[in-house]
Amino acid sequence: MNSDVVDVQLIGHLEFTVTFADGLTGRVRMLPSHLYGVFERLKDPEFFKSARVVDGFVSWPGEIDLAPDAMHAAIRERGEWILS
Repeated sequence: MNSDVVDVQLIGHLEFTVTFADGLTGRVRMLPSHLYGVFERLKDPEFFKSARVVDGFVSWPGEIDLAPDAMHAAIRERGEWILS
């Protein structure tokens, strides 16, 4: 299994779809309750739009990224990953 993210497409603020190297695709939703600490900057819709794929991770400037293995497991099981 290869859980590296190869593509991210924004749906809206705090929502996007991902495609993994193994072809799996799914949706990620970040609830406002998850946006504290390092993730607090993602509250800004303009900053959120700077999401990109870096070395298999969904990333934002300032070394903010999401764990692709946890994302892959949740999407494989439920079709989406909700961070709350």
